[in-house]
Amino acid sequence: MEAANEPVNGGSVQIRTDNERRKLPNFLQSVNMKYVKLGYHYLITHLFKLCLVPLMAVLVTEISRLTTDDLYQIWLHLQYNLVAFIFLSALAIFGSTVYIMSRPRSVYLVDYSCYLPPESLQVKYQKFMDHSKLIEDFNESSLEFQRKILERSGLGEETYLPEALHCIPPRPTMMAAREEAEQVMFRALDKLFENTEINPRDIGVLVVNCSLFNPTPSLSAMIVNKYKLRGNVKSFNLGGMGCSAGVIAIDLAKDMLQVHRNTYAVVVSTENITQNWYFGNKKAMLIPNCLFRVGGSAILLSNKGKDRRRSKYKLVHTVRTHKGAVEKAFNCVYQEQDDNGKTGVSLSKDLMAIAGEALKANITTLGPLVLPISEQILFFMTLVTKKLFNAKLKPYIPDFKLAFDHFCIHAGGRAVIDELEKNLQLSQTHVEASRMTLHRFGNTSSSSIWYELAYIEAKGRMKKGNRVWQIAFGSGFKCNSAVWVALHNVKPSVSSPWEHCIDRYPVKLDF
Repeated sequence: MEAANEPVNGGSVQIRTDNERRKLPNFLQSVNMKYVKLGYHYLITHLFKLCLVPLMAVLVTEISRLTTDDLYQIWLHLQYNLVAFIFLSALAIFGSTVYIMSRPRSVYLVDYSCYLPPESLQVKYQKFMDHSKLIEDFNESSLEFQRKILERSGLGEETYLPEALHCIPPRPTMMAAREEAEQVMFRALDKLFENTEINPRDIGVLVVNCSLFNPTPSLSAMIVNKYKLRGNVKSFNLGGMGCSAGVIAIDLAKDMLQVHRNTYAVVVSTENITQNWYFGNKKAMLIPNCLFRVGGSAILLSNKGKDRRRSKYKLVHTVRTHKGAVEKAFNCVYQEQDDNGKTGVSLSKDLMAIAGEALKANITTLGPLVLPISEQILFFMTLVTKKLFNAKLKPYIPDFKLAFDHFCIHAGGRAVIDELEKNLQLSQTHVEASRMTLHRFGNTSSSSIWYELAYIEAKGRMKKGNRVWQIAFGSGFKCNSAVWVALHNVKPSVSSPWEHCIDRYPVKLDF
């Protein structure tokens, strides 16, 4: 989710707060210090190997000096201590067995698909504004506000809205919302099953997340009915969890795959717009109209060892952060009715500051799991110096580019991407997938990180061993991360959403 820099009910929805941004220490600007730092990272990262080399040399030298009599004496020593030797061997075997049986099962991402709507559902800026005028629910101030948001949003001219909102007047009915959900979910799943050649009845776990549309029967039940999944499938339907629910769904599927052996899990992430369009004039509630667009994804996970060879990625970490105990964080993205009884999602002026705090908490947990030891030492030394000597040192910002090769930042809006680019000192290439996804598809909520991953693959940039950081923000307020490692040089899936347009990207964005 994103707020925009426009007046809202006498206040303002702040896109960015400059005084809260952290800047790089000046020494990092120096070319000479850059190479000193690279040398330091190399030394610390490979310290164990560098120490191991002389140790191995000494060991080999000593072994080479052993005579036949020395070897015979060692054998006699083992014979005289046979009981102890057998006991220690049995203990080692038992310990190894317990370790192998109790260690977490690897979770593989076999493949995934993203829904590509038909061209008939595309909405250009002018069409969006023309329809907004024809609806006659918006006053002139609201129309002008929406126009400004669109111009600054980072969205292009090829994003999609559901069929019900192309009608004049719109038809936000339950039937139309079901049609949108079925079209998005079923087409993504059809493509996934076709590409992976998986029988739907082999699915043991199903997790569906959609924040604002939760009918009865549930969306997960609709999928069970459509594909005739088996009766003992473990199905879950996550609602009201915002744009970060896609990572939550992955985390839940991962936990289920630790319990249920030799099975597949399918995660479906989407959002439904048909019944959640705001037809009022409260500016804080108009912003989602300008940003959210149709999209969805379907992901196939497996804990089967035999699937490693054909899988694209292995799940390394998931980290979830929830700031809901803080009132401002809980209320910053809030579905409510305006004074005229019209329902919409209101975005607080504190949204970006709260997102920053959630990000800080998330990377504090994630950092020790992924950062090289060299970065952790630098961070710790800076912290200790600051605490002990009360030095006026700027906090050291870990270099996450040393931990990850690719970044999939939730395409919630231009301000979200801008903030993470600056605070994490990322390059234009690192945020290219997020910016281009926002431009081509808009904010597709929890599925946006999968369109971004598909972009990186379509560009041919995903190489074996590359690490990917998916990071998303959502109501509550939550910040969630997933870390994947590529198992081989990853090619784009058949019928990728970028298949017919990747050659046109990246496009130059004028803000």
